[in-house]
This record gives sequence, structure tokens and C-alpha cells, in this order.
Amino acid sequence: QVQLVESGGGLVQAGGSLRLSCAASGRTFSYYTMGWFRRAPGKEREFVAAILGRGGNTYYADSMKGRFTISRDNAKNTVYLQLNSLKPEDTAVYYCAASASSSYNGRHAYTGGYDYWGQGTQVTVSS
Repeated sequence: QVQLVESGGGLVQAGGSLRLSCAASGRTFSYYTMGWFRRAPGKEREFVAAILGRGGNTYYADSMKGRFTISRDNAKNTVYLQLNSLKPEDTAVYYCAASASSSYNGRHAYTGGYDYWGQGTQVTVSS
């Protein structure tokens, strides 16, 4: 069982930055593929970024490449999402997720590819 706790959300002006953190329990964190998703008001949950447990390869949704960066610190059992150049349309609840599959399996961009989820952290971008 893995427990995930997100933090770092808040209110920021357009063009600003935030760094989200997701702290995970468990001794095998380094093997987990970690992902970030978000759900904007009235929309479905969508993929943001993922980082593999094996090799640390990263993947991003096309609309977020160049603005968002995912990283992990296995010593701290934490995955991060750096959000830069934020836009009002980035307003959403951001969720952290963990998959027991450490290697690429083609499912990192899908909610069904993850086994554990955090409660989410709200990011609000004002214009």
C-alpha cells in the first residue's frame, strides 16, 4: 500500500510559477512510476506528466511540454511538478499517482495505469 500526499498548490497570477510536491509512503518508492494528472472544473481528469521508476524517463502532455517539469527525489520519497508560465486555463486540482510498473508500459498517460492516488492540491491561476 502506498499513500500519497500532495502539497504546494495555491493562488498565483498568470505567468507565475508553483512547485507541487507529492510525498509517498513505502520503502520501494524508487521503483514506482509516478504521474501527475489534473482536473479542471467541468472537465475530465487529464494527464500532465509522468516519470518512470526504472531509468527515470519523463513524459509530458503535449500542451504542457516546455512549461512543466516533473522530477523525483528517491531519497525523500517525493516527486515534484514544477509549473512555470502558468495560464488561467491551468487552474485545476492536481493529483499525484503511483504505478507499481517501473518500466515503460504505454499506460503512463492513462488514469487506469496507476494503482494509487493522492487527494489532490488546488492550483488557481488568476488573469
